[in-house]
Amino acid sequence: MLRKPIPSFLAPFIYQQRSLGKLSTKSSNRRTRKNHDDDQRIIPYSNENQEDKIRFHKSKGQHILTNPRILDSIVRKSDINPDDTVLEIGPGTGNLTLKLLEASRDVVAIEIDERMVNVLNKRVAECGFQDRLTVIRKDALKTEFPRFDLVVANIPYGISSPLVAKLVYGANRFRSATLLLQKEFARRLLASPGDSEFNRLAVNVKLMADVEFVMDVSKRDFVPCPKVDSSVVIIRPKAEIPEVNLDEWWGFTRTCFGKKNRTLGATFKQKKKVLELLSLSKKMGPNRENVVVNTDSFGCAEEEDDDDEEEEEEEEEEGENGVEDCYTSSCLQPETSLFKEKIVEVLKSGGFEDKRPSKLFNEELLHLLSLFNQAGIYFHPHPTEPKKNAVKTYAAAYSS
Repeated sequence: MLRKPIPSFLAPFIYQQRSLGKLSTKSSNRRTRKNHDDDQRIIPYSNENQEDKIRFHKSKGQHILTNPRILDSIVRKSDINPDDTVLEIGPGTGNLTLKLLEASRDVVAIEIDERMVNVLNKRVAECGFQDRLTVIRKDALKTEFPRFDLVVANIPYGISSPLVAKLVYGANRFRSATLLLQKEFARRLLASPGDSEFNRLAVNVKLMADVEFVMDVSKRDFVPCPKVDSSVVIIRPKAEIPEVNLDEWWGFTRTCFGKKNRTLGATFKQKKKVLELLSLSKKMGPNRENVVVNTDSFGCAEEEDDDDEEEEEEEEEEGENGVEDCYTSSCLQPETSLFKEKIVEVLKSGGFEDKRPSKLFNEELLHLLSLFNQAGIYFHPHPTEPKKNAVKTYAAAYSS
């Protein structure tokens, strides 16, 4: 079996590690107390000078892809044109950046770590590409992206959700985003109705874009080695986007997928949810009053327990069999009882009462939201007003 070639800038580190291994004694092999080595690994990046070294922080998602075959495959699958501007987020030491510069007109790299920027600039200058690289040393979640044609990036695990949100729901129009993500996160992104991984993330992203699986990448192809494998996916924005208020959509999907395997009837009949929706509907009334609903005024002895720490099956059973006990005439005021009946009527009219969010397609969810809005039932206090921080709101809608 042919061994995978070692990148030249990692060769001194490999040699140093092997030399130390030969010099080790029996006592040095004993298990020692765990320290910060899991988060900080010293890796030389210079091919000639062994003095230049850099620390990679696992806790910050700094895992450098070193397999040249995988790097070539990512660039090839990205379908880069010679006149494209490529956005790369988290370039690290530049392994992928150099290959992107070979295939595109120019690259905009966003990197918050100054040490990485210094390494990146040095390697790019050595290859003569410095005039075609723009480095923005800022937080990718907080900086405004410049114009770009497509995204190709090894995304730090810790910012995957909000970063995908910023790309998909941002103002920049782009052709595609080829992203290297944690394998579990990629599976959630790719999940379809009926899959065990299907969730609010997939629903919200697929409203705006199509997601394609490309390949899995072993954790052994990274330095330092992460604990899990990764996957490459391609996100392509849809040419036509459904006309829906995003604030309403995010609030609606947050409600539906809070307990994705409960029936919609069980979810929307909960006392807490009825009161919440009643309050929002009053705010959206003719006078747009900021009505505050006092839950203590409805005469229930105690609040319904959300059972967040219970098993999903037990939660579902309680939602379907026990929730109705809180809706006797002695428990709710007439206004709330009528509003609850309106919610149930909407669910029944569309045939959604016994359906579960985990098995519904976006078209069905959009239809149900439309039925709720037509009946005067809303999921956001001011859906007709402009959004001031849409990306932040969206990220909060599905991140755990």
